[in-house]
Amino acid sequence: MLSSSFLVKICGLRTEAAIDVAVAAGADAVGFVIAEGSPRFVDAETVRRLVEHTAGRATTVLVTKGLSPEAAASAAHGCGVDVLQVHGFDRPQVERTVTLFPRVWRATSLGDTQLEANLESWGEEILLIDSPRAGSGERWDLGALHEQRPTGPWLLAGGLDAENVARAVAEARPTGVDVSSGVESAPGVKDHALIERFVDNARSTSRGCADSLA
Repeated sequence: MLSSSFLVKICGLRTEAAIDVAVAAGADAVGFVIAEGSPRFVDAETVRRLVEHTAGRATTVLVTKGLSPEAAASAAHGCGVDVLQVHGFDRPQVERTVTLFPRVWRATSLGDTQLEANLESWGEEILLIDSPRAGSGERWDLGALHEQRPTGPWLLAGGLDAENVARAVAEARPTGVDVSSGVESAPGVKDHALIERFVDNARSTSRGCADSLA
């Protein structure tokens, strides 16, 4: 069960050193991407090694795309992660996945069709709202969230970086934030100083702004 505190996730990590920096900075979760074609891709063996290195200091999240519910859950079990994050799943696929793995986070975007239905809980633990092109680092209009809000806990992602995260948190009032490209010096290469600044700036505005995780 998640606590009521604001959640900060650093995604697309590929090295033990980046994990250590994220944990020391105060990140709650670290994500590993096994979606092929991503500059942040790591194979299952590497994920298992990184999960072992994390050693319970943060929640470990396996980020998948293009897999069936069965294949995604099998990968998550095999890698030993705490959470399975799925992209591109419809409601039946999400409902199937939550029967196969105990903790599921669902990623969607405000560019998807049937926005109102996408913001409802489909049984996932947390909803992640990203830009229309996940992992691109593109900014998107947070104004849409003024009219429609997720019905459960949710993370804000897409175009966040150390400079804009505090303002985005104050405007959108999410349960937490997720960043990947916004803390990189090049695609797939994490900048340790940017990770530290991102976590610090995200937390500076989060108190009193976020929807409850309880």
